[in-house]
Amino acid sequence: MSFPFLRALAGRCVFALACTLAAPTVCAEPGAASLAAVTVTATRTPRRVDDVVAEVTVLEREALERESGRTLVELLSRQPGLQFTSNGGLGKSSALFVRGLEARHTLLLVDGIRVGSATLGTPSLDNLPIESIERIEIVRGPMSALYGSDAVGGVVQVFTRRGGPAGQPNVKATVGSNRYAQLTGGAAVGSGPFDAAIQVQHGETRGFSATNARVPFGSHDPDADGFVQDGGSARLAWQATRDWRVESLAVHADGTSRFDDGAGVDARARLHNRLLSLQAVGRVSDTLRTRLAAAQSVDGFDTLASARGPAALGAIETVQKQFVWESSLATPAGAALALVERVEQRVSRPRTPFVVSERAIDAVALGLSGSGAGHTWQANVRRDRNSQFGGQTTGALGWSHLVAPRWRVGASAGTSFVAPSFNQLYFPGFGNPDLQAEKGRHGELSVRWSSDDHGVRAAWFDHRIRGHIASGPAPGNIPRTRIDGVTLSYDGRFDRVEMGASLDHVDPRNATEGSPNDGRQLPRRARNAARADVAAPVGAVRLGAALAAFSERFDNAANTVRLPGYATLDLVAEWAPGPGWTFAARLNNVANKAYETAFGYNQPGRELYLSVRYAPR
Repeated sequence: MSFPFLRALAGRCVFALACTLAAPTVCAEPGAASLAAVTVTATRTPRRVDDVVAEVTVLEREALERESGRTLVELLSRQPGLQFTSNGGLGKSSALFVRGLEARHTLLLVDGIRVGSATLGTPSLDNLPIESIERIEIVRGPMSALYGSDAVGGVVQVFTRRGGPAGQPNVKATVGSNRYAQLTGGAAVGSGPFDAAIQVQHGETRGFSATNARVPFGSHDPDADGFVQDGGSARLAWQATRDWRVESLAVHADGTSRFDDGAGVDARARLHNRLLSLQAVGRVSDTLRTRLAAAQSVDGFDTLASARGPAALGAIETVQKQFVWESSLATPAGAALALVERVEQRVSRPRTPFVVSERAIDAVALGLSGSGAGHTWQANVRRDRNSQFGGQTTGALGWSHLVAPRWRVGASAGTSFVAPSFNQLYFPGFGNPDLQAEKGRHGELSVRWSSDDHGVRAAWFDHRIRGHIASGPAPGNIPRTRIDGVTLSYDGRFDRVEMGASLDHVDPRNATEGSPNDGRQLPRRARNAARADVAAPVGAVRLGAALAAFSERFDNAANTVRLPGYATLDLVAEWAPGPGWTFAARLNNVANKAYETAFGYNQPGRELYLSVRYAPR
């Protein structure tokens, strides 16, 4: 499958395009957000989405409720500019690509805290308890100057559920295909200066075979590869004074995932994730706001049974400690930001330890963001000191301008760096201790038109990476790669009908002249993608449909292993018979399309999910 019209369309539109950093956006799911939504991720200070330079997608709880049975990366990949790959269904290893960049080029934050695997170098998306999420902010574009290493292509920030002034319970039960069952519940409460929120969930599925006979290394086993998960979150907050608030947060998830690594053994692993944080936020004066935070996150993968024998068993774990002080000062030129941050990473593996198992990153950053007279601007500079790779400085500049009452154009540029992961450096028989950090330069142009009920965005972006770290065993630094492309998107409303659509063309390629792979497409990313959503009330029922289509991709750097393009259609119906009650039915992959995002790994076929939810407001 391909979309040749995108190339022609891009050629006609490039002059008019401006980077999506200047085109604030809502999510592709109709009705999931509004142009008046507030973001804190784009600048680290609260601002309206339509008053920041960065392109921001906001997914509210209402949109998440409609995605029964989906993994978090699948849900995210429904948004413009995002793609995913997965080694099976729920609980299996997956990756999220933002604008064609690598999975390790996206930073995951949970309420401001880094959550990821320092061994893989990727965000921890596979075991995050979705029912604990209140909202998600997705920021596209180079964010290293604000968040450091890993934020090359953008940031995904998850916000957990919060307390309220009165008791607000919620209960949800879902059953579905492949013996899927999930039960969740929680409450938000508040009394005087204290408020709290707690959320728990249990889910399980028999699943399907994660692999087929084409999978490499003889890993295929035709058994069903299910997933069982228990998780939840708890938040306690104290309004100590009128100006100061103290919050503690705990997030917990344990999962058992079955996978294939050879015939004859029911291979399985335990996934465990923990997050503990304590923060104080308040005003020092009318113009100065400060945040202090300390946190620890844990990401673990413990192989319990394997067809490859006892040597494959054991736990690989990442423990990250984070300490943050940031202050925002209101000035006539906008909000001035000052940041001091320390991240300590410690990794472990069974039997033979890593040659190096710890590192620390100390950082300071300054920023300025504001708007006035039709202009919006943002500037950031950050200095990171990595105990393994020394000092790195990154910067970013962004600007947009309201050239007419409904038209906004903008431009931005930034630099980035990414340190290799511990696996890439030191994993026995796999790593390369001579790897160097990646460095990147990024540019974007955008244009946006908006009215009360409609918004159209167009963007051109260009990412150039030096020392790109190749995937696979014994990785090396590819001298140059380039990822450029264009995104067109629309969201709007016609009376009571909500609609959204997007078209992406991205060209992620090896750009090293003289290399045998010069010009080859980087693995597992499609060059073209199209999405469309529509939802409307029909009597007492809300009906919706979502279409997603992706062109072909390749599973290896030489582009000799081809993965065909595919398209899927999902249908959803919701009925709210009374206050707080919602009944929903969702049919995913209506046509039962068989497709792969990674060679030899299956994706879900047609699946039906039925839910009942009680959540009074």
